[in-house]
Amino acid sequence: MNVVVLGVGNVLMSDEGVGVHAVTALETGYALPEGVRCVDGGTSTHELLGDLEDLDHLIVIDAVSAGLAPGAMIRLEGAEVPSAFTTKLSPHQVGIADLLATLTFIGRAPKHVVLFGVEPVRLTLDMSLSEAVAARVPELCERVVGELSSLGLGASPRRAA
Repeated sequence: MNVVVLGVGNVLMSDEGVGVHAVTALETGYALPEGVRCVDGGTSTHELLGDLEDLDHLIVIDAVSAGLAPGAMIRLEGAEVPSAFTTKLSPHQVGIADLLATLTFIGRAPKHVVLFGVEPVRLTLDMSLSEAVAARVPELCERVVGELSSLGLGASPRRAA
């Protein structure tokens, strides 16, 4: 199985960078099974084309403005995912929707796409996450691990040295 966990966002804009922070925490906190790669997508868009072609599963982690309470989490799947990027917090989000459309157009789209999003508290020039969003990073990791488990791919916590 070919799976990518893609963390996207701008780490210079506080909560906008939650996807990148979460993917880093996932890589350092868990031993991921063969066939699962974490990708720090930052604010890249079409540069990720090669990383996302012909995947069995794509799991995206990002800040999503869904009109929920600050720090609330949302899970979207399939065709719901591109619609999450219509209210853009950052230029990369339109790029991710376009990237998924391009992959579909060329016949190389991931077979299954899931988005785990967190409603941002603040989007200001700051490299740290707000307390409410930072508190969600471990839960984001757990949700990704749960998603992998539902695919028959076990990830286990790394032991502290």
